[in-house]
Amino acid sequence: MYNIAILGASGYTGAELIRLIAGHSSMKINALGGNSKAGQTMASVFPHLRHLDLPALVAADEIDFSQIDLCFCALPHKTSQEVISKLPSDLKVVDLSADFRLRDPAAYEKWYGNPHAALAQQAEAVYGLTEFYRDEIAAARLVAGTGCNAATGQFALRPLIAGGLIDLDDIILDLKCAVSGAGRALKENLLHAELSEGYHAYAVGGTHRHLGEFDQEFSALAGRPVTVQFTPHLIPANRGILATCYVKGDAQAIHHALQTAYASEPFIVVLPMGETPSTRHIRGSNFCHIGVTGDRIKGRTIVTAALDNLTKGSSGQALQNANLMLNIDETEGLMMAPLFP
Repeated sequence: MYNIAILGASGYTGAELIRLIAGHSSMKINALGGNSKAGQTMASVFPHLRHLDLPALVAADEIDFSQIDLCFCALPHKTSQEVISKLPSDLKVVDLSADFRLRDPAAYEKWYGNPHAALAQQAEAVYGLTEFYRDEIAAARLVAGTGCNAATGQFALRPLIAGGLIDLDDIILDLKCAVSGAGRALKENLLHAELSEGYHAYAVGGTHRHLGEFDQEFSALAGRPVTVQFTPHLIPANRGILATCYVKGDAQAIHHALQTAYASEPFIVVLPMGETPSTRHIRGSNFCHIGVTGDRIKGRTIVTAALDNLTKGSSGQALQNANLMLNIDETEGLMMAPLFP
């Protein structure tokens, strides 16, 4: 039984980690960090977890990390790097923030607006897209979870870029994301009256920070710079991401390549040709569904992917990585069926 700590346990991804670990046979939550709510019980912060026997929230500096085997860090961007740099150097860490996703310090400063404050840890971090970095994650001390938008787009496109099946200079990625992706902090634009009964594009024109991940990963795969056109949209739903990718390439070849790439993957499901995924079919699960449809314009194909931004896009992915780091079956605690309706 491995002792687990979760920093940032009072946020959505922290609560999702607790929900998942509650059904895990080899992990026990030993400490929960939540500086702004220190001293409170999880039952008061998240009443849906009141049935669990959980430690009270404490400040991070009150945790005895010598008793911890692995720490999940679900803190805000910029805060995470400062905290992780002070943790014991032999402690296994899975970070859910953006602080260690980009390998190049200059790229981090470009997309996040400030110099990185933990360069030694940034240099050792492994990118946490489990299906493509499995061996590196298993041997890592620090794993950087991907952005939820970045994960969805990569599941749809990585095998196609690696296989040379699409035009690298004509990739359009249109993505819809549920509101929980913005976190739990109070924001005026996320109030019900501001958000419901409509949806809107944001970070239009190439300013979204997850583009840094697309640039890094797609360019490394192709061996040349790859720049995708990416527009995210905020939808009035609690959970889920739907990515619609418009590419130049043969639909049958693309479908076959995705089927082949994910044939042995427990959480990636490639639908029959012509079927399209829905966020309602993956909600609350660690699954990602991918669909392929030929366009009416000859030579163009539409690839769609759906996943739960809090689970496969964040906390579920983090647990999948932690399982590998602790030499536990990768699927442990993650095979729950999606919630429907």
